[in-house]
Amino acid sequence: MSGNFTLSAKYSRDATRTKWWCAVALVAAFAVAASPCGAQAPPGEIPVAAPPQLDALVLARKYVQEYFEKFSDLTCKEFVTQIVLNGSGHSIYRENSAYDYQFQASSASGSLKFNETRETRNPAYRDPARTLLVTTGFASLLLVAHPMYETSYVFEPAGVEAIGGVSYTMIRFVPVPGASSPASLRLRGKNYALPMSGTLWIDPQSGAIVKLEAKVDSSLSDLGLAGMRSEVHYAQHSFRDPAESIWIAESAVIDVDTPRQHWRNLHKFSDYKRFNVNIHEEIGQLP
Repeated sequence: MSGNFTLSAKYSRDATRTKWWCAVALVAAFAVAASPCGAQAPPGEIPVAAPPQLDALVLARKYVQEYFEKFSDLTCKEFVTQIVLNGSGHSIYRENSAYDYQFQASSASGSLKFNETRETRNPAYRDPARTLLVTTGFASLLLVAHPMYETSYVFEPAGVEAIGGVSYTMIRFVPVPGASSPASLRLRGKNYALPMSGTLWIDPQSGAIVKLEAKVDSSLSDLGLAGMRSEVHYAQHSFRDPAESIWIAESAVIDVDTPRQHWRNLHKFSDYKRFNVNIHEEIGQLP
């Protein structure tokens, strides 16, 4: 299974009616391309003369690159709530599920690829008459700040905001028209570049991204997508042997709108572990 940020909506009717399938997938470009796109900068290349207001972004690019290199195989427990909302924003249906989740990243020949697996631990009751949104692959959203996509967005300072009593630098990003994107919309077997815009909350000392908001507006309305909004919060977790710490996704909220539907998915991640053939060590969240 591909480990990219993926959304799909499935609607089943009873045997006397037809079945309808509509899949909307945000797919990291590296997963489908053998080589980086022309608009991307070479891996690891950081602008030498970056404006002082973007110092935090320079650190974030280095942090994200090291994140995918050093923490390429993680497992955790994932809890998902899938919600259908009415026109007033009130919940009219919900399902709860639990999974064992594993994320792997690898790089070869200048490309970065993901693999994601989710094994059901606690399946939800499925109402076949309901349309539900399926969302996965949140790690790939960090590619917005990866060095290979630094020419795909215009970044600008957006002030400072305190979260939990700690001040973080806010960096706003908007897509460069015609530039490559780390995400695409897959609809009926065809890929469409997603013009994501949003904001990063960055630790100015380490470059760690502690919060990420991204959205796609109505520019894709001709494809049936009225809007998409995502908000991911990260928490610091620690490893043992060797002692290391990293900010990893702790929760995510995804809203997707079509002219007739409004879905909201809530994700919670816990009990992180690092796994490979020699090491299987628990990760405990730092207080």
